[in-house]
Amino acid sequence: MSEKNQNVELLERNIVLLLNKLEENHYALQTLTEQLEAIKKTQTEVSEENKTLKKAQASLEMANALLGSNESNTKTKNKINTLIKQVEGCLIQLQTTE
Repeated sequence: MSEKNQNVELLERNIVLLLNKLEENHYALQTLTEQLEAIKKTQTEVSEENKTLKKAQASLEMANALLGSNESNTKTKNKINTLIKQVEGCLIQLQTTE
């Protein structure tokens, strides 16, 4: 009978250890869940800040273009040349269809 008692005691100890480990895992999961929520909040904030900065950059680029910076002049000239080529291409197509 003592062997059965030893087995029962061993089983009880193992159950207690498993319950303790389960509780530790529960707290760890809760902590990780809280960290994940904090990270998601931070990610949302960073994303919003990124959008704001992109809008500001676009505004600054527009202001630079209006001020006539060399870089914007080159971009503007390239766009105008591209548009002229497209219009010329359209005119050629119209002439050939008539």
